[in-house]
Amino acid sequence: MNAGAGPVRSRTHELGRFLEVQNLGLNLPFALAFLFLAAGGVPRPLTVALVVVAFVAARNAGHSFNRWADRVLDAANPRTRDRALVAGRLSPAFALSLTAANAAVLLLAAYLLNPLAFALAPVALAMLLGYSYSKRFTALTTPFLGLVEAIVPAAVYIAVRGTLPPAVLLAVGGLLAWGTAFETVHSLGDVESDRSLGLFSLPQRLGARASLRLVAVLHGLALGLLAGFGVVLRLSAPYYAGLAVMAAVAAVSDVRLARDPTKVRVPFERHFVMAVAFLVGVLVAVFAPALGAVPGGAPAGLAPPG
Repeated sequence: MNAGAGPVRSRTHELGRFLEVQNLGLNLPFALAFLFLAAGGVPRPLTVALVVVAFVAARNAGHSFNRWADRVLDAANPRTRDRALVAGRLSPAFALSLTAANAAVLLLAAYLLNPLAFALAPVALAMLLGYSYSKRFTALTTPFLGLVEAIVPAAVYIAVRGTLPPAVLLAVGGLLAWGTAFETVHSLGDVESDRSLGLFSLPQRLGARASLRLVAVLHGLALGLLAGFGVVLRLSAPYYAGLAVMAAVAAVSDVRLARDPTKVRVPFERHFVMAVAFLVGVLVAVFAPALGAVPGGAPAGLAPPG
């Protein structure tokens, strides 16, 4: 082994690091929350399995392709130069094979869910893969990735119901703002390397301080849209309690970042907590709607799909 090769990792560990499975919980709680909302309670086991499989497959396809597309750029970035493709621990062909396999799994899961899910799956896949090249052309790559994350509520409702209720567009807008904020913070750590490599992002265009002000605005917009989504569905108080926890954690994180914009691990440390708060709020609102219920009948949009 070469002196600078680093520790030997098992194949399983290497694959886990390549796919960043440690970050799977950042968005999966959101997918599960919308799954329970769309089903109006406990979804069918097969639907749960297919939605989770599709979610993980889509994520894996996007990650694998991004690693393949960025392997040359990663070699020039101090933060990423130890990644498996750069260091030669995994091959580019393996990355493309993993992308293709997961894309096939996504399409199969969508086919088994319903015709509309299957028809739209290639669109979602094109967005997942297209992100890898957007940062070469536009600073809007950050909201583009936010849009990829915003697919979740629409995709889940389509998977469960075979249709997209208009109210869900409020949740899509909320996750677009939320994902854009998260990715803006994530991009702060790469401003110098992006500039030297000719890549684009909002922090590079706006600067760190203006980007952090934008993040705070996006957090407020996201929470407002998600609250509006809850109002339209007449969700009970626990849902808004979950949003309040998200708001508090986001505010603390934003203050910490304002003091030191280089602490880009903050969103990773806090994002899971906020996603779980949202999930817990949804679960209590769905399964114990009498707690702080809004007068006027059962929550709209929570009735089991026909």
